[in-house]
Amino acid sequence: MNRLKNITKILVLLLFIGIMGTACKDKAGGGGLNFFSLKDDITFGAQVAAEIETDTDTYPILDSAQHQEAYAYLYAIRDSILNSGAVMHKDDFQWQLRLIGDDETLNAFCTPGGYIYVYTGLIKYLDSEDQFAGVMGHEIAHADERHSTAALTRQYGLDVLLSILLGDNQGTLVQIAKGLSSLSYSRDNETESDMRSVEYLYPTAYDARGAARFFEKLEEEGEGGTPQFLSTHPNPDNRVEAILTHWESLGGKEGETFESRYTQFKNSLPQ
Repeated sequence: MNRLKNITKILVLLLFIGIMGTACKDKAGGGGLNFFSLKDDITFGAQVAAEIETDTDTYPILDSAQHQEAYAYLYAIRDSILNSGAVMHKDDFQWQLRLIGDDETLNAFCTPGGYIYVYTGLIKYLDSEDQFAGVMGHEIAHADERHSTAALTRQYGLDVLLSILLGDNQGTLVQIAKGLSSLSYSRDNETESDMRSVEYLYPTAYDARGAARFFEKLEEEGEGGTPQFLSTHPNPDNRVEAILTHWESLGGKEGETFESRYTQFKNSLPQ
């Protein structure tokens, strides 16, 4: 049986090598190497999300039944972005939201297949709904452009990914689930997600410069060290300027910030 598995792995490896020059040059990640298909993103994302749900020490997720109003608020923002017409895989991925009750962590992440996780620390740090929508758009873009599986390909290598795809490496799947909140993207990935965030928000009621205002705040208040969000989302050169330039190229339409209702939402969260 082990010999048969080894033969299977070799055959799959040869297949991947054979298509490396074409299918693996995925649009996601700026042409980076990605051995996952769209279907693999969906399957893998569901597996990772299931692991995250069971790891309550690493991810203390707030129960959606006990915090219905908070989740309804978040899903309304998500729906505005998804209904913008700009999200490529709107109907392919789950786009499930989970709120992590950790006020000390200023972060958010999105798994393959569109499972979105947001820390209360990030929510309470932001000043307005357009800023939060800008960050959510940025995270949605990482999944939509399939950056996360491209990054995992780079980080873990072909052998490990093959073993996961063949269902042979549960231990590494657990390790990946634990480390997704600290998965680091390339600067090209970050630039692409910044631009997509503007494009996602522009057709909505939100001011599409929300992500720029968030990054401005991080830079202004980050003198004591690199904020956690920037440690996992490396800062491209002239990031804020690039977002504003892209916004202007779309027409420079000013949208709403919804500061008042965002403040009410923040105050409704567990203290």
